[in-house]
Amino acid sequence: RACGPPVVSVTPFKDEAHALELANDSKYGLGAGVWTRDVKRAHRIGRDICAGVFWINAHHRSDPSAPWGGFKDSGIGRENGVDALNEYTAAKKMVVRMAEGKEDWFGDVSSRYS
Repeated sequence: RACGPPVVSVTPFKDEAHALELANDSKYGLGAGVWTRDVKRAHRIGRDICAGVFWINAHHRSDPSAPWGGFKDSGIGRENGVDALNEYTAAKKMVVRMAEGKEDWFGDVSSRYS
């Protein structure tokens, strides 16, 4: 379970693949970030890293309407935005037939959608 203040780790890496291997070698995945001048490369890393939030040249900034939550053992579900609403709701369908008279759902195909 994740607890305590955020931790910053600075670790040397050989190449991009090695950096991703190091970053994803954790049972947690709440947030990750990189500081770089190469934003194109940062987007590539962000796509492949297993974290619920990924910052480029920033940390802990988040729009309240954006989903917030982690991957792996860093929590269940999402907070904020529409994703949070979906965590606490479930779709339900109710059908009410208002037509009078007998209905033969299996025999008369035209009665199914009247």
